[in-house]
Amino acid sequence: MSDALVLLTVLAATAAGLWAWRRWHYPSFWLALGFPIVAVAVRVSWRRIALGCGLTKKRQRWWFTTVPGLVASTGIVKVRRRFQRVAVDTKPFMRLPMPTRHGWRVTLHTLEGQTPGDYTDAAERLSHSWGVHAIRVSSPRPGRVVLMATMRDPLVKVDDLPPSPELLRVTVGRLETGKPWTIDFRTVPHWLNAGATQSGKSNLANALIVGLAPQPVALVGFDLKGGVEFTPYTPRLSALATCRAESVTLLCDLVGLMIDRMGLCRQAAARNIWQLPPALRPVPVVVLVDELAELYLMADKSEKDEIAKTSTALLRVAQLGRAFGIYLFCCGQRIGSDLGPGVTALRAQCSGRICHRVNDPETATMTLGDLDPAALASARAIPAETPGVAIVASQDGQWYRARSFYVSEQAAEHAAHTHAHLTPSWDDITTHLFEHANA
Repeated sequence: MSDALVLLTVLAATAAGLWAWRRWHYPSFWLALGFPIVAVAVRVSWRRIALGCGLTKKRQRWWFTTVPGLVASTGIVKVRRRFQRVAVDTKPFMRLPMPTRHGWRVTLHTLEGQTPGDYTDAAERLSHSWGVHAIRVSSPRPGRVVLMATMRDPLVKVDDLPPSPELLRVTVGRLETGKPWTIDFRTVPHWLNAGATQSGKSNLANALIVGLAPQPVALVGFDLKGGVEFTPYTPRLSALATCRAESVTLLCDLVGLMIDRMGLCRQAAARNIWQLPPALRPVPVVVLVDELAELYLMADKSEKDEIAKTSTALLRVAQLGRAFGIYLFCCGQRIGSDLGPGVTALRAQCSGRICHRVNDPETATMTLGDLDPAALASARAIPAETPGVAIVASQDGQWYRARSFYVSEQAAEHAAHTHAHLTPSWDDITTHLFEHANA
């Protein structure tokens, strides 16, 4: 009886130790114990799962068969051999799985006639068959497909990340790969950010304000909700437009600023402001637009000319602003082609795309539909109970699930007041550009 009690005690202590190991230091637990078990299970089950997911191929193979014959007079058994064609199922060749931070990845050799799309279509079935959170499919070269498995959702909880010291670069959250989610305006100058109410769209704008406030940049706001979103941040804003008329004036100022900087670069034989000497380089400008649709909605025909001016000026800034240090971050609940051709043209200039949970498929299609159908499907599947989760497509040509860390309005307002002394005057920016250059 004592031996059984000792055995139960040892088993209980072992189970408790494994639970604590997994709970408090999951990376080492995963590499030492979890991944080897999973790797064996993946290799053993691959033939069965590939057959169930329709990833196998029927192949005709020749087999030797023996046909015995009996000669009665001599009692000698003669054996004849002949070929027989048999159809067999052939599975894609799988290499050894390799561990990742949140799961594992494995490379497959595709069979004849297969494309990466066949594996993308089967990704959901594969994830259910292996009991993992998600399977992502990529193809590094022809004939090879990489399956990237995520064991559990890494975006359930996102801790705050350290700020980035680089100019015009802000760390706003974490990607599903475990890497930081950064918005770098020097690399991707213009962004389109779509999301319904309570989806995390405004939280992302707060994160940008907190990240950009201590940097030597000018922040310009367009808040067509009457200023209720950006007014608390005015100490750090060089200019703020809260209605359509103010937006037209401010956009005209931005176009004029861009033309002035063109002349400055032409005089210095520079292609962009970053090739100018530091003493001549003008301050970068980040333009934050909230409720983009309000710039294009028309109540009656009397607003037609005003909307045309707004659309044209915003598109000119998007087309030419990068070289002259003017960057856009446009947010909206509703972004559709029904708003007019100006929105579609602006979308083409915004290489950075962020899509939170949206209320209508058209907005998701407008944001991601021209990039990757799989990204569009993933955006439509974002649940309401995970605010801050978004599909991000940026400079590397890939799309990722990401989640921004929570930044309250109070934190953004505190950052705006703390760094108010860094706010350049809009009059100085737009009026004294050449005077500063000559000085």
